[in-house]
Amino acid sequence: QVQLVESGGGLVQAGGSLRLSCAASLRPFSSYDMGWFRQAPGKERDFVAAISWRGGSTFYADSVKGRFTISRDNAKNTVYLQMNSLKPEDTAVYYCAAEASSVGAGSRSVLAYEYWGQGTQVTVSS
Repeated sequence: QVQLVESGGGLVQAGGSLRLSCAASLRPFSSYDMGWFRQAPGKERDFVAAISWRGGSTFYADSVKGRFTISRDNAKNTVYLQMNSLKPEDTAVYYCAAEASSVGAGSRSVLAYEYWGQGTQVTVSS
C-alpha cells in the first residue's frame, strides 16, 4: 500500500520559516515526480511546487516563488518544502503528491497526481 506521510507543519509568526517533509513508500521513489499543494478552508486545492524525479527541475506557483524551495532526497524517499518569509495567506493544509515520471514534471493540476498524503496544517499568524 502506497503511503505519503507529511510532517513539519505548525503555527508560526509571519516572517518565520517552516520545513515540511513527505516520506513516501513509493518503490522506486525515483520513478515519481513530486508536488506540494495546499488547501485553505473553503477554497480549492492549489499547486505550490513540484520537482522532477531526479530533482533537476523545479516549478513554483507565482505566489511562493522566491520564498519556498522544494527538494528531494531519493536515498531517503523524502521530498521537502522549505518555506521562508511566511505570510498569513500561506495558512492552509499542505499536501504532498506523486505522479508517475512518464507524465512529465511540473504538473499544476491535482488530476495529474496519482498518490496523495493526508496533509499537514500550516498556520501563519500576523
